[in-house]
Amino acid sequence: MSQALVKIAAVWLLGLMLAVAGAIVSINLVNASIAGPQQPVREYLSALQKGDGEKALGLLRASVPQSNPAMLDGTALQTAAARISEVKLGAAEERGANQVMVPMEYTVDGNKLRTEFLLERSGTEWLFFHKWSFVPSELPVLDVTVVNSSEATLNGVPVNMPNGRNSFAVFYPGEYEATLNGQYFSAPATRATVSAADAPPASLNLLTEATGALKEAVSGKVKEFLDSCADEADKQQKLQPNCPFYHATNNRVMDGTIDWSITDYPSVSIEPFGGRWVVAPLDGKARIKARQQDLFTGAVSDIDSVHDFSFTTRLDIDGDTVKLTPQLDY
Repeated sequence: MSQALVKIAAVWLLGLMLAVAGAIVSINLVNASIAGPQQPVREYLSALQKGDGEKALGLLRASVPQSNPAMLDGTALQTAAARISEVKLGAAEERGANQVMVPMEYTVDGNKLRTEFLLERSGTEWLFFHKWSFVPSELPVLDVTVVNSSEATLNGVPVNMPNGRNSFAVFYPGEYEATLNGQYFSAPATRATVSAADAPPASLNLLTEATGALKEAVSGKVKEFLDSCADEADKQQKLQPNCPFYHATNNRVMDGTIDWSITDYPSVSIEPFGGRWVVAPLDGKARIKARQQDLFTGAVSDIDSVHDFSFTTRLDIDGDTVKLTPQLDY
């Protein structure tokens, strides 16, 4: 009986030891996987991809600097995270004081990048499983400027640009694209990648240009002004009308014979200057046809002259309305 009890006790002891060993292995596996320091990073990245800025901010334990928060939620945040691919989380590296660094390698637009997340042990769950949290930090800020515009688009979201500039708090890692696609003004897209809290991203500078639609609108108004001016000069039979062009002669020009026309309309160039949009000097050619009589000989001859002219104009744009005010020196 005693030998049988000893054998039974030995079997139970062996089973208990195996169970304890199995439990220890299981705890270590859990602590190295779902309870490891990589898990908060996975949850944070998932929140970014879903555009859940509130959850991402809570997980990151980051403060928001004084800035525009338009990039911290929804479509803008999803777009920033959507450009991240080939994500690989590395093994945690000890940093002392119960802190570890979890490296993350990934690509953005084919460029290989690396972000390091600092986490700290913040307790245990169910007595055995480690609990990890991000070390508190502050979100980085992305500066955006745009020439002569009070608005732009950042990651697909319209944003206000007071005095042509603004600063946006952003999550990392992520890529941010600024554009301007207006009816009369546009700017090529420009991008910046934010990879860390302590690495300020390059500012996004939108170099605004006048669109073809604006140049056509201005060209149309210039043509309308010159044609109207020539018609009015014909009606008034003036050699020197209130127009950019004129003709001078010492002979007597016969009434009813003066005919002005524009032979070369100006090419329009619109550039930013001093916080406004200005039209470069407008150069063209005008033709006058008429009959004249020499005051000394009485001989009658034809006038057929082409004159170069140049003038400037003030451009004002209010929404969809384009206003052109010629500046003439009489």
